[in-house]
Amino acid sequence: MREQRYAVIGVGDFGKAISKILAEKGAEVLAIDVSESLINEIKDDVATAVSLDATDKKALMSQNIEEFDAVVVAIGENFEALLLCCVQLQEIGVKRILARVNGKQQRMILEKMGITEIISPEYEFGKSVSERLLNPSVVSYLTLPDNYEIAELRAPKGVDNRTIDDIGLRTKYNLNLITVKRGYLVEKKGEEVREEHILGVPTSDTVIYKSDTIVVFGLVSDIEKFIELNK
Repeated sequence: MREQRYAVIGVGDFGKAISKILAEKGAEVLAIDVSESLINEIKDDVATAVSLDATDKKALMSQNIEEFDAVVVAIGENFEALLLCCVQLQEIGVKRILARVNGKQQRMILEKMGITEIISPEYEFGKSVSERLLNPSVVSYLTLPDNYEIAELRAPKGVDNRTIDDIGLRTKYNLNLITVKRGYLVEKKGEEVREEHILGVPTSDTVIYKSDTIVVFGLVSDIEKFIELNK
């Protein structure tokens, strides 16, 4: 399998986090920033780190940036520089561009440029925190089109020690159970530690316990109904 190659332009806190996570996952990462000090901070964590002006087309082309699987433009403070960088990447022929925005106006401008993968970290973080406050059972979720989502939930009290068939996830709540995460005590270096493991594909007679985490797919309204009725 070919190693995935990604470029991250702008390695402030957000770009740095993306670069490190991609590298930890085994991807080849090219980190780019006009600031030499930021490049020095990231250079030991990625395959290549280069200080250059990402609004300069020739400078970008010198890195063969069109050969990368995707480019993340994470320039946070200078929107004009982000726009010009995106234009240069489009002209070079980069296959996939993901761009960071701050606010609806910036999103609208990028969309009119044809940039379809837009990242709004402040909004996404705020949405995630709000969701956790409103629904403490929600560990994480992935928003999908048409009001669907995949949600990772702490098993509500009402489903403790019941089989999937008895709970009626599909018949009663219109939800599909993707999998179950369960904690186990294992011995490591003479000490007992708790580890979570995936059960795989659940069957109708799989029993859910209150300490489990379940991953479900369905309409947002159906997931909220399931949580509310089983508190």
